[in-house]
Amino acid sequence: MELHLIPADAPLPGEAALAVGLFSDELDAGLTGLNKRLGFSLANLVSQRKFKADAGEALVLHPLGETPQTLLLLGLGERSGHTLQGVQKAAVRAARVARDQSVKALVLDLPLAALEPTAVLQQQAMAVRLAVFQDLRFKGKGKNGDKAGDKNDTTALDDVRMICPGAQAAVLARAEAICAGVELARELVAAPPNVVTPLSLATTAQQLAEDHGLALRILERQDCERLGMGSYLGVAQASALPPKFLHLTYRSDDPVKRRLALVGKGLTFDSGGYNLKVGAAQIEMMKYDMGGCGAVLGAARAIGQLRPKGIEVHFISATCENMISGDGLHPGDIVTASNGVTIEVNNTDAEGRLTLADALVYACNLKPDAVVDLATLTGACLISLGDELAGLWSPDDDLATDLLKAARCSGEGLWRMPLPASYMERMKSPFADLKNTGPRAGGAITAALFLKEFISPGVAWAHLDIAGTVWSDKGHGDNPAGATGYGVRTLVEWVSTHAAD
Repeated sequence: MELHLIPADAPLPGEAALAVGLFSDELDAGLTGLNKRLGFSLANLVSQRKFKADAGEALVLHPLGETPQTLLLLGLGERSGHTLQGVQKAAVRAARVARDQSVKALVLDLPLAALEPTAVLQQQAMAVRLAVFQDLRFKGKGKNGDKAGDKNDTTALDDVRMICPGAQAAVLARAEAICAGVELARELVAAPPNVVTPLSLATTAQQLAEDHGLALRILERQDCERLGMGSYLGVAQASALPPKFLHLTYRSDDPVKRRLALVGKGLTFDSGGYNLKVGAAQIEMMKYDMGGCGAVLGAARAIGQLRPKGIEVHFISATCENMISGDGLHPGDIVTASNGVTIEVNNTDAEGRLTLADALVYACNLKPDAVVDLATLTGACLISLGDELAGLWSPDDDLATDLLKAARCSGEGLWRMPLPASYMERMKSPFADLKNTGPRAGGAITAALFLKEFISPGVAWAHLDIAGTVWSDKGHGDNPAGATGYGVRTLVEWVSTHAAD
């Protein structure tokens, strides 16, 4: 999709649909201005269809013999309630209606009201591109030898022109970079586990390094053994595929003032190990257990393209599979993490925190100012918050506040959760320093507390449990059904707040 900016007085191309946002409490004035702009009256059409411009309302019109031939009126509700979330919803609606109408070009005109112009532009640019994203890589061939879905491509929405006051080319370029990162994350998470493997993720990291000037270090099994990563390697030992510990680094050409680390859980398939996933555990969907890694690599792509000043960002993922074999972890085994902490593995299906333990120790050894990890960690978080909100755990109020603000600005749902130290009693083992799971109640909290044990003193840390948000069965917002690429936008926004002006 190509995104363009045009001034408000630009002539309307005849082949393009026009989508206009209207406020419910200013509908008559809005229609009067639109009538003047179009050169014909919409009064009868709007009255017949009983359009009130309520929030979420949409009306598609096809004025005969007029330009544009397709007109979409978007209800925004009252002006006083106009928000960035409303902008996102309206842009998504416009893009999807245009696609469903087989319109290839769309002119989008959404009012600013009291909102900041660059924020409105970025939000609508991301929304229209991400809302119509399609992943057809694994569709088969039709009778004519054409790839399934190709017929849709000939009528795909591929040209969106946004009416924007002033020069905002930099904002548009930023939106496109972030979208590219989200789309990469979506493709990685959606791909089957025989396609996205630890080796293929290493190849993706190599390509990112080459394309965007990032440094790359890949730790092989022997390297991880030398570093004492017994927790991570314990999970990996049952797989026929070797583990790959990925470490990408973006470093500004300007003097570095802040050093940040992003750590993503990278289980390319999770069978559960000997605590095998059965019944409603959806073992067939465990390809998305590397959603944290996907988000981190997507953020690396966007940040590498945007080149923010004055910062150094480390992108880390301990990738592997959690499989079953004679070499696999037994329930009851004890492993030793790279910081010397011993862990009784009382559940082999709580493997993500074992890989993250060594990844977090590694990240902290880089002496960052802050570490943020993302993981599809617990079903408990999905039960608590559903599929539109990720959980945030952090003992650092400033970091938590910054992440919540970044999520809000980027349009991703995030909710801060409690981190009571008393719950750590439930993670004590009679045989080792820790066990890897506590009781069923409060499972997402005890998982976060477990991870906290591998954070060095003085390092600001936050944990994002994205188990519910990384995949959407039906789609919501600008996420189509399937992989959402959750986390990329929040991470890029958060990292950007640390960049030098």
